[in-house]
Amino acid sequence: MSARRFRPSVPVTIATLVALAILIGLGTWQMDRLAWKTDLIAHIDAGLAAGPVDLPGDAPGAMVWEYRRVRVTGYFLHDHKSYIGPRLYTGTDGRQHQGVHVLTPLVRADGAGTVLVDRGWVPLDRRDPATRADGQVVGTVTVTAIARVPQGQGFMQPDNRPDKRDFFWLDMGALAAIAGVDRLAPLVLQADDTPNPGGLPIGGRTIIQLKNDHLSYALTWYGLALTLVGVYIAFGFRRQDPA
Repeated sequence: MSARRFRPSVPVTIATLVALAILIGLGTWQMDRLAWKTDLIAHIDAGLAAGPVDLPGDAPGAMVWEYRRVRVTGYFLHDHKSYIGPRLYTGTDGRQHQGVHVLTPLVRADGAGTVLVDRGWVPLDRRDPATRADGQVVGTVTVTAIARVPQGQGFMQPDNRPDKRDFFWLDMGALAAIAGVDRLAPLVLQADDTPNPGGLPIGGRTIIQLKNDHLSYALTWYGLALTLVGVYIAFGFRRQDPA
């Protein structure tokens, strides 16, 4: 009767060790991502749960303010607004409507420069401010908003059209030029759902969608590593005929 001995070949062993190192490395990377994402979600939850605070003039460490509720006082430069879109809005009828968000510079009353405010959503047929004159608030206002760090152009996002004040992503340099200032604050303030006169723009449009699937990804990679070890052991046994 033939016996079985564990005698894997050298090339197979080397290939298995390389693949095993890669799989374990991917699993460990996902565990690191899990810790980072967990901390990020906790930071966001804490920022959204806290009451609004006055935004410092220089907003040091912009990332520290990401998803925090802030408050700022000043006056809008309505003639220097831009639009970012397309954006969808689910109406009271349950249907989704196409529109854009209104981006309006706000000159701070404390003399700390100009900050860009995403005032919220308007339908395409109300993009022209003449159709929503009541919402063109004049004088000193206090805006309560969620602070966001502007993101650059994403993959497959089209180029902006600053000459038409149409934006698909936040180019702060171009938006500053439209605002007529050298620079804007390094944050964009997404206005809360406080109603505007006339009902438009509609604020409170901050969308938070943070998937946290890193644990399942890590378990998948580690599971594949264990499977690889099992396959290696199973195929490493060879029959050996008795002498």
